[in-house]
Amino acid sequence: MLHARIVRLEVIDLRFPTSDTLDGSDAMHPDPDYSAAYVRVLTDHPTLEGRGFTFTIGRGTDLCVAAVRLLEPLVVGRTLASIKGDMRGFWRTLTSDSQLRWVGPEKGVVHLATAAVVNGVWDLLAKAAGEPLWKHLCALTSEELVAAIDFRYITDALTEDEALAILRAEEPHRAERMRHIASHGYPAYTTSCGWLGYSDEKIRRLCRESIAEGFNHFKVKVGADLADDIRRVGIIRAEIGPTRKLMIDANQRWDVGEAIQWTNALAQFDLWWIEEPTSPDDVLGHAAIARAVAPIGVATGEQCQNRVMFKQLLQANAIEFCQIDACRLGGVNEVLAVLLMARKFGVRVCPHAGGVGLCELVNHLVHFEYCAITGSDEGRVCEYVDHLHEHFEDPCVVRGGRYQSPNMPGYSSDIKEETLRAFAYPNGSEWLRRRAEAAPVGAQL
Repeated sequence: MLHARIVRLEVIDLRFPTSDTLDGSDAMHPDPDYSAAYVRVLTDHPTLEGRGFTFTIGRGTDLCVAAVRLLEPLVVGRTLASIKGDMRGFWRTLTSDSQLRWVGPEKGVVHLATAAVVNGVWDLLAKAAGEPLWKHLCALTSEELVAAIDFRYITDALTEDEALAILRAEEPHRAERMRHIASHGYPAYTTSCGWLGYSDEKIRRLCRESIAEGFNHFKVKVGADLADDIRRVGIIRAEIGPTRKLMIDANQRWDVGEAIQWTNALAQFDLWWIEEPTSPDDVLGHAAIARAVAPIGVATGEQCQNRVMFKQLLQANAIEFCQIDACRLGGVNEVLAVLLMARKFGVRVCPHAGGVGLCELVNHLVHFEYCAITGSDEGRVCEYVDHLHEHFEDPCVVRGGRYQSPNMPGYSSDIKEETLRAFAYPNGSEWLRRRAEAAPVGAQL
């Protein structure tokens, strides 16, 4: 199958009306419609197709779709064998086009599109190998993994030799760890109880349901009104009891001084971390907040645009929890770089997964990190939100508060065909139905 050649990319603007129920609502995004620029990587092999996507929340998905189309000429015509033989070169081709670099480089809409394409190609490679992505990555040698990473701009924090040494030291333990995690899973935390738009009654009910399901880590959205946050965080702490972990997430709402003041006002509820307290680009601001709110840890990363920003956050001791995002970074290649930097700096990786399909993807990433890089899940958790999994062919499974191992070949990124037909924007059947219902009687769409 590695002789298969990519013949074209198909990209779909896919949107779900989650703003109806305020799923995903926070202080900066009160009405998100969970969305994705969804890519199908088509080959000349009759049964081999890759799927990838990048996550968005409604308007602007069309920009990511357009950016994917700009990247298509850089991908079409390549064989899987040529990509697999030079993963670093393939990734750099997408991020270093001489003209597209002016609208990047390696950030913004073009980098989101890069994530969608690169994720689709890794899905394709894992399917060609007949393995779930996490097992496919674990089957690669340390040398092959390092060869997939672009070390440009990060060698002052992590060299190729250092990355290779980390992976080689853990390589003898991979098989045993793969067996262990397949039996025990990986710890998850829930955000589904704490969306900003939920009523108190709904928050209480969801907390109790999550406890019954085995969750021991809970996150709540904050940042709109301090008095209301004190009340809401207090409700959740009362529901989950004194021993379970409680985290808050401001979604970049505050200035640095405001973040310090607000977080310390909520410290009475025994917080484990404050997430995205200020602008995701403000490295020194995060470092100042970290010093001022300790022992509460600072977590960030879901809108950290590339490995260079993560490098600086790590170098500045600005974060205690590194929150990689499978679709914000430029796909698996760049994720590998951040995982290894976090390991070198002794910072725990606790991925972001609040969005359509993100839980499906990061499940593979934490499985791989456990098996090949850290060998530990102590003090580590992966986000879980209970939304939209029913649309995936290989939905993630969380049981007893722990992610279960994916077993189907690929990156668990295949969305059902009926979902694509219904939620493609603007002419999917669900969006046509909604416009028809909203139109005045007698009006034409």
